[in-house]
Amino acid sequence: MVVEVCVGSSCHLKGSYEVIELFKARIAKDKLEDKIDLKGTFCLGKCGIAGVSIRVDEQIITGVTPGNFDEVFDTYILSKVA
Repeated sequence: MVVEVCVGSSCHLKGSYEVIELFKARIAKDKLEDKIDLKGTFCLGKCGIAGVSIRVDEQIITGVTPGNFDEVFDTYILSKVA
């Protein structure tokens, strides 16, 4: 599974690097290094929406924040790789 986190200027200002660190920690904690390929990407075209945009395989998820990160991870990632 490929997970891309937008690091474009808008998402950067909304905390994309913090979201990346949360992804790294959660992937390590759940021992998913062999199942998830975490990448940075530039604009996903959803700049006007609050929070950081990510793409999981081909699905774009918007509004990712440290506050809802675990819910997003469980719903869109863990459920597909577990």
